[in-house]
Amino acid sequence: MHRKVNYGVNYEEDFDDYEDHIYEYVDGYDYAEEDGAPPETRSKQESVKAGVWRCPICTFDNEDTMNVCDICGVLRNPLVKNCVGSKENAVPFKFDSPSPDDLVLSGIAPSRLRPKADTDKVLQLNTPSNNKEQSTEVKIELVGDPSSSTSLEKVKHDDLKDSGSSTKTRGNNGVLSNLNDMSTSSKPHSVDTGKSDSAASSSKNKPQKIVQPPQIEDNFNQLNLAIVGHVDSGKSTLSGRLLHLLGRISQKEMHKYEKEAKQQGKGSFAYAWVLDESAEERERGITMTVGVAYFNTKCYHVVLLDSPGHRDFVPNMISGATQADAAILVIDASVGAFEAGLDATGGQTREHAQLIKGFGVDQIIIAVNKMDAVGYSKERFDAIKKQLGTFLRACKFKDSSVAWIPLSAMANQNLVTGPSESRLSSWFRGPCLLDAIDSLQPPQRDYSKPFLMPICDVVRAQSQGQVSICGKLERGALQTGNKVLVMPFREMATVRSLERDSQVCNTAKAGDSVTINLQGIDSNHVMAGGILCHPEFPVPVANHLELKVLILDNAIPILIGSQLEFLVHHAKEAARVVRILSLLDPKTGNETKKSPRCLLAKQNAIIEVVLQGMICIDEHSYCKALGRVSLRSSGRTVALGLVTRVMGKKE
Repeated sequence: MHRKVNYGVNYEEDFDDYEDHIYEYVDGYDYAEEDGAPPETRSKQESVKAGVWRCPICTFDNEDTMNVCDICGVLRNPLVKNCVGSKENAVPFKFDSPSPDDLVLSGIAPSRLRPKADTDKVLQLNTPSNNKEQSTEVKIELVGDPSSSTSLEKVKHDDLKDSGSSTKTRGNNGVLSNLNDMSTSSKPHSVDTGKSDSAASSSKNKPQKIVQPPQIEDNFNQLNLAIVGHVDSGKSTLSGRLLHLLGRISQKEMHKYEKEAKQQGKGSFAYAWVLDESAEERERGITMTVGVAYFNTKCYHVVLLDSPGHRDFVPNMISGATQADAAILVIDASVGAFEAGLDATGGQTREHAQLIKGFGVDQIIIAVNKMDAVGYSKERFDAIKKQLGTFLRACKFKDSSVAWIPLSAMANQNLVTGPSESRLSSWFRGPCLLDAIDSLQPPQRDYSKPFLMPICDVVRAQSQGQVSICGKLERGALQTGNKVLVMPFREMATVRSLERDSQVCNTAKAGDSVTINLQGIDSNHVMAGGILCHPEFPVPVANHLELKVLILDNAIPILIGSQLEFLVHHAKEAARVVRILSLLDPKTGNETKKSPRCLLAKQNAIIEVVLQGMICIDEHSYCKALGRVSLRSSGRTVALGLVTRVMGKKE
């Protein structure tokens, strides 16, 4: 999914500040002259300016606030310290030996990243051969002590403090309630992914010092709000108008959009162009990718996700829906437009409502837009509310979690203040759209588990070894300087910097939409649909899955061998149904029939699928964000499901 905001920072650096140091070794070990006076080069290295510290490896002067070297990534205070001996026993630094940062990584990395025998070998290589006692000490500290990994991790994250604050939370219960009612086994399953993925299941039970989020810097909870609905219902215009009214778009920028839109004969698209930035989107007059914007309300810091409504770009809409905590379903009140959106054969109102519910969104605001086109008719609003409300209840939305707001984005009616139009204010006494957003319940966040973030988008920097990734942190917390594991390639990287709302920050917590700038990794090994996770807790990588699915009402029959499109978080793969295990009762979740020949509309079933490629995925009982899936065929969503078992790799 393309993010329509400027991510990343400029990494152009002035290399004129670097100093070349010439090292002259007599025999490879002596650094001092015979008379004991330090040489000129050594005194030059030891003269450090105030407010900076010099890296012992690359000798770059770093700011005193940084914990790692900005060039080579070496920790300022290595966790493994060499024994301090006499001057004659001093050992010179060898450029072909692993750095102190490699020693730390070797101590933190569990046996699942390399066999224990290999770990011992690496630690022996990292220790000078003329100091046997030091070699034994390092091995005992990093390998022999079973709690060493935890202690090292504690030192690594000692700057993060537990916020100690509690927020009002709400339930987030999966696909539809008949899927929610079906019991899911809590027994962990081992996964064979063709690599050392046996730790995928054991990591769930392994005790670990978890990074806690810092104290909240402001009084706002973050709310990821998806704007969804049928094509041409006014989603982008509503988003642009809202941003303009809240001061996120200046009058000068708005005047530029109006001028450009009139030049192309599309004056009414001026507010939509705030988020529809590409030339193709503006020429076609439709949203094609998810636009991202930010604004603040009285209670929330809102991340606005403007999703495409055209059926050709539903996969992009799904990528935005997976990040949403709540949604605004925009309805076109015009005669014929609402009916087209709710049509069973191609209406995107129907499909979008099913998708956002399937991806765990429980709270929804129904924005009945373009009320000016029907003269602000109360009868039209009531008819839409009655017909659409029946469908939403069939999707298992609760009436208490649905808010109905009549408005007009073009006429600026009932957006951030109450309606000024007498034809609307005469019968509507409810809140405006902004107040309805504030009335949403704060989402539940999981800070207690290791951090995990699905990669939504990748921005490759010009400088070598630096890459930026965008996404929503699903759980845990992260800070600058942390080591992270990039899946599915199992590559280690270092967090160079973090950005939230295009502003540089030092920490991020679950729920934050962030841009993470990485270093020390090949940019070709970072891709959208991958996962950024804790080195101790890699996510499973597999292509053979067991799913619990709900077949939608407009779906074609599903048979063994059916070819489908499989979508989960930001990943998409071709899939094939290999087994239909059983049918389930929609109310109790009990098995009603074994091995049916096909699946029809509105049936619940357990199936097995094999994907064409390997993806990062996990069982829904362990990670909801990685366990909710959708199946599509012929441009339509045919089923929603939960991952009940990750079965590994199958050719």
